[in-house]
Parts: sequence; structure tokens; C-alpha cells
Amino acid sequence: MKRILITGANGHLGQRLLRRVAEQSPPGAAAAACAAVRSEQAASAVRALGAPFDCAVVDYRDVDGLARAAESCHAIVHLVGILKESSRTRYAEAHESTAHAIVAAAEKAGVRRIVYLSILGANAGSGNACLASKGRAEAILLGRAVPTTVIRLPMVLGAGEPAALALRAKAMGRIVPLVRGGASREQPIDAEDVTTAILAAAHDDERGGSLDLAGPESVTHRELVLRAASLLHRRPRIVPLPLLLARAFAFLAERTLTNPPITRPMLEVLEHDDEIDPAPACRVLGLALTPLDETLRHCILAPVRS
Repeated sequence: MKRILITGANGHLGQRLLRRVAEQSPPGAAAAACAAVRSEQAASAVRALGAPFDCAVVDYRDVDGLARAAESCHAIVHLVGILKESSRTRYAEAHESTAHAIVAAAEKAGVRRIVYLSILGANAGSGNACLASKGRAEAILLGRAVPTTVIRLPMVLGAGEPAALALRAKAMGRIVPLVRGGASREQPIDAEDVTTAILAAAHDDERGGSLDLAGPESVTHRELVLRAASLLHRRPRIVPLPLLLARAFAFLAERTLTNPPITRPMLEVLEHDDEIDPAPACRVLGLALTPLDETLRHCILAPVRS
């Protein structure tokens, strides 16, 4: 396999990607991946995977440090991003500043391409602060010499993934409050499909640009919760939570907490309707999507069996 640098490698998706690279690497081959993380604590978590890859502790805005980590790498997979701002982390720093550093490091190290994970709905002109910041980061990466593939994603579901754990908690509940009764549309994608898509884009020297990718079904959040609950033989009662009340709670949380559980931009992203045709992206990436029911069985029942 061609060697890749993975930023944010200590996250759930980053670790999943590292495991996949290790599985596909021939025995005794040189490390096919370098995991870039921001702290020794994160590096320890990554090294605990026991897979044959290198690890670099580096600030994601440090061009020289990133360039050193990217030496001999064919591609950089940039997984860094946030859905929620806090007093310590802002959208501009997490998205735009790191994008500037990544593309400069890629040019300095002679990297052939960049793969960037974004969010469905990202657009520099969006009125949502998170989606606008993601859109500006995309523009930074796409506007430079190193070919970049941007993959915009919805909710990612996989065993142990945060979204899957949150969904299972709702499915297990007896009374479940959902904003607007769960009317927002979700088009979740299997985490293993995302890993396959990333590697396909990282090793494709022919294409670049933006791809909107999602799972095979778009369903309401209410239906998603109920389908997950049915696997656990439960029937939660869905209680509609007015959007205005949710916005008021998010506003108060922003004003009073250093790390609020939810913010207004985050709420807007979560309530954004995801309903796209994934076929064009699947054709480009050579991807066959996992059926939603199969994904739900893997990520909802896995904690029960463990």
C-alpha cells in the first residue's frame, strides 16, 4: 500500500482507518501509515492498537512538523474537525488554520494528494458557523496545487462510534425527547464504508474535487430511533421537543458553560436534512454501500454481545 499520513488518528474513525491499513499491509512490510496526534496521551492510545504504523506528536497548525511527519507519504488524510465550539476550540482554528497548514506541509513534503472529511451541507456561504467554516476549509484545500478529494459525510455509524452509542442510548430509553419529534432526515453511513471510501480516494491519482457521500437510505430521526429500538425489542415513547426550546437551551448553555453540551450551530447541523443521491460518489470510489439494517445490527447489537 502507498504510505499515508492520518491527522486526528486517535479518533474513532482514525483508529478504524489505522486498523484497516494494518490488515491490508503485507506481513513484514514497512509501515503503510503514520498517525499524527496532538499529545503523548493520544499517541499512547494509538500505539495501544498494536498495529505496525508510525506515530508523530505534532500540532496540526505546525507546517514544518506536519511536513516531517508526511515525508515519504503518498497522501494525507485530514480527519481533524469539530462540530461544537468551546472556550478552548474555535471553528476557524480547527478547520481553516489546520487546512492552511496541511496544504503547505503537503507541498513541502511532496505529498501527491489530500483527502479531507467534511460535512454534508458544508458551504462557505452558509449561515451556519460550522458549515461555513468547513466550506472555507474545503476551499483552502481545493485551491492549491496538491490534488484534494473532499468527502462530505452525514452521521457515521459503527460499533463504538459516538453517534452509534448515542443512538443506542435513545433506543434503550422509555421516554425519548426528540427535537421536532425527530422530523429531521438522516442518511447514516456505515463506518467501514467510510474507511473504504477514504482509502480509495487516497490511492486514486486520477481524480479530485468534492464528493457528497451518504448511506443508502434517508429516514427521519424518529424512524432511525425506532428501527434501532426494534432490534433491542423495545418501543420507546417519542416526546416532541419544540425547536424554539432547544435553541433557547443551546443559547443558555453557550452563555453559561465553558464546554456546553450543545450550541446553536451544532443544533442546526444536527437538524439539517440529509437526503442525497450517493450513487455518483459511489461510482467514483468503487463503493458498494452497506444496507442500513445491517449497519444498525452491527452497531446497536455489538455492545450487547460484548
